[in-house]
Amino acid sequence: MPHTPAPAPASRFGFRRSLFVPLAAALALATGMGTWYALGGAGGPAGAPAPAAGSGDTVAAVAKSLHLPWPAEGQASVAVEGIGSLGTRGEQRPVPIASVTKVMTAYVILKEHPMRAGAPGAAVTADEQAANESYSSVETTAPVLAGRTYTQRLLLELMMVPSGNNVARLLARWGAGSEKAFVAKMNETAAALGMERTTYTGVSGMETSTRSTAADQLRLARAAMKDPVFREIVATRTVEAPGAGVTFRNTNKLLGRDGVIGLKTGSSTPAGGNLVWASTQDIAGTPRLILGVVLHQRAGTSPAEGSAAAHEAGRALVTAVRATLPDALART
Repeated sequence: MPHTPAPAPASRFGFRRSLFVPLAAALALATGMGTWYALGGAGGPAGAPAPAAGSGDTVAAVAKSLHLPWPAEGQASVAVEGIGSLGTRGEQRPVPIASVTKVMTAYVILKEHPMRAGAPGAAVTADEQAANESYSSVETTAPVLAGRTYTQRLLLELMMVPSGNNVARLLARWGAGSEKAFVAKMNETAAALGMERTTYTGVSGMETSTRSTAADQLRLARAAMKDPVFREIVATRTVEAPGAGVTFRNTNKLLGRDGVIGLKTGSSTPAGGNLVWASTQDIAGTPRLILGVVLHQRAGTSPAEGSAAAHEAGRALVTAVRATLPDALART
């Protein structure tokens, strides 16, 4: 993943074009990334903690032996599918999560309007509100044209890759008739997943009253990554907005490095920097999914500073887990 920061809303239309990942490659990626669940990570209800490969004492001993570089502020949580939790740090009190909110928005859309891997999904017509909100100078948006029909997949990409708030709200109105009705579905889904310290008050993350914890967002990430279409979308490097002549890069700067295959960024001054990441690694001949969440990094500073801190913390965790977990497991 290039280090070039995603363009600010006002300057996006000068962004250069990039190449798309071929569809065949995306399909292969989605197929391969389901392996961790097939090999023992999917037991129990969606969103339940990943089952341990051995006893709880063994997993706890492995986690303790890793000496992970947990961030000094905020909160974080890491787990390995089929093995278990590697720990949670920081007080698990609900904090604003900014655009990490869109993980739940995408999850609910795909749950109620399922798609096949590689397929375009349903046709969605952009309304005047989404078009008028396309060029905001105060939030992250993606350009859409009123009356133009877009595929469900493209809109999900425009919501998740450049983090288009207007597209999140458009999908919510399409999916539930109103944003309020969709938010109710988000909270119902959070409750069903056991996200006891999470409250959604909007679909984009602009609202500071949308709050969650690292542990809750890890539950959601695990459930969402079971959907092959969700996996395809969060692994997308670039997406082009039709008719706007602009290509957006994924805001997740870890993508494509250290086995990272997703997931979602979010930053604002109140929320600080937030990052949910997913990485894969073969451990003792078995493909494993590693999930991590870092929240509330450098809250109160600029979104850019918070985002940089969240990426730094996420990178430190994912590289440490990949470097030390196989040996730690071999010693148990």
